[in-house]
This record gives sequence, structure tokens and C-alpha cells, in this order.
Amino acid sequence: MILVTGAAGQIGTELVSELRQRHGPQNVLAGRHKTPLPEEIASSGPSEIVDVTNLDQLKAIVQNHNVTRIFHLSSILSALAESNIHAAHQVNINGVFNILTVALEANVEQVIIPSSIAAFGADTPRESTPNDTIQRPSTTYGISKVFTELMGNYFYTRFKLDVRGLRLPGVLSWKTEPTAGTTDYAVAMFYGAIAHNKYECYLGPDTILPMMYMPDAIKSLLDLSTASINTLSHHSDFNVHAMSFTPSELASAIKKINPQFSITYNVDPLRQSIADSWPSSLDDSAARKEWGWQPDFDMAALVNDMYSNLEDKLK
Repeated sequence: MILVTGAAGQIGTELVSELRQRHGPQNVLAGRHKTPLPEEIASSGPSEIVDVTNLDQLKAIVQNHNVTRIFHLSSILSALAESNIHAAHQVNINGVFNILTVALEANVEQVIIPSSIAAFGADTPRESTPNDTIQRPSTTYGISKVFTELMGNYFYTRFKLDVRGLRLPGVLSWKTEPTAGTTDYAVAMFYGAIAHNKYECYLGPDTILPMMYMPDAIKSLLDLSTASINTLSHHSDFNVHAMSFTPSELASAIKKINPQFSITYNVDPLRQSIADSWPSSLDDSAARKEWGWQPDFDMAALVNDMYSNLEDKLK
């Protein structure tokens, strides 16, 4: 059985769908906490309420379902984590440690835990950020992601638990609505363009950040999961890159599809400060060399596909 925690989240819902197509619906357990699962996920296969901060409950679920692989996606995202650092610590740090502890005790074969560009900080080189570089984030979310990477590598080195992870950039999807992520302005911009022909952005127009389309995010997780461990020099800390753009560049691309679209800016100091501490682009040569990472979507392909699918959905 494959367990996906955070299965009701933006990435989790689409990962569960893809895993069920590949391995059969009955072999993928959707774990959610407070957010209800989408109907298609809830009705197509097994699900459980999973509180990653509850070690005993987590242990029982892994043992009762004979879980052999875990995709651990439960996390409190950047801006929300800053507004509740206690909850973020419980979920993003204690939860990760619980997952790794239970996986080791239950002889789980593999754990995949995504990290984030938030694991970097203002002292990190912003352009073509190296895979191995200084990491000194200034946010609770970023600190928790550094912990995730270090602890994942520790469990591999110390206990030979196969823990793998990659640093996801901002991820765009037309299937789920934007959440509390700093990069979710990009998803919200499409909603505003289609529904109202306008959008007010909380980041400045020239804020450049790495981005990725959801199909590539799912592909990266699954390709890393299936890679031969013999080819991996890194484990829990791979950069993956697809594209970088600013809000103004995205607005211009959307305007080519919808000439009536207009954008205004009302900068949120908190989210702007978070974005300013993140890389503008990533050097993902380690991922390309060690497990053959290659994205399928550039910016033009993302914008066209995202707008078309979201327009159909909102109609």
C-alpha cells in the first residue's frame, strides 16, 4: 500500500490520482486531516484521517494497511506558517520526525518528502542557486524544510531508510484553488483573469520566482521515487527547475489570450519579504544527472494549458 499524507492538498489530490492510475485505486491510501477530500478521490479508493502529529495513530495506520511507501505531503505553507508558528512546528517538524520514525520501525521501503525553495534564504545566491549551498532561511516554513532535508539525509545515512526529496518551486494547477502559498498569486491571477478580467497582486511586478506546472511537479516526485538508488549521490535535497517569471510577465502572457485582462498591485509586506528571500532560478544539474530530471512544460505551454483548462472548469 502507498500512503499519501496531505492528500486533500493541491499536490496531494493530483498525486493520488496519478498513483491510483499507475498502481490501482485499492493500493493507494489517501490520508487527509481537516480538509475534506475531493469527491473523486474519496470515492475512488481507500482513505483515512491522518494526523501526522499523533505518533500512535500514524503507527497504527501504517501497520494496519501494510504501507510500503509514503509520500509525505502534509505541511502548513509559508504565509500561514508565519501566522501560526506553533502549529507549523507541530506539523512541519514533529510531523516529519514522526513519519520517519514510523517508517523505520515498520520497515517501510521508501519515504518521499518534498522540500521547497523556501529552504534557501537571503544569503543564498539567488540566480542559478546551486544544489549545495548556504541555507539560512528566515521563515518558519523555510526552517522546517531545512530540517526535513537534513533529517531525511540523516535517516538514510544512519539507518539506510530510503528517504528522498526535492525542492519544489511555486506549483500551478487548474484543478485546485490557490491556498496560502506565497507563489499562489500565479494561480489566483488566472482565476481573476477568467472570472473578472482583472487581478490585484500581493507581490510586486518584478518579483521573479521559480515556477512549475503541476504535471511536471507530479512527474518529478514519481521519477525520483522510481530512480535507482545506485545512481543517487543526493537524497532529500534535489533542486528541480522548470521556469522563472515575474507577475508582470505572467500578466503579459495572459493578456495575449485575454486582451481585456488588467493587473494592479497591492504589495503585502509579509509575503513580499518571503518572496524576496527565495531564489530567482535554480541549478538542477544534480537532478538531471542523477535521475534524469527533465520538465515537459515551459512558460508558454503552461499558460496556454492552464488558461484553457481553467476556463472550461469555471464555465
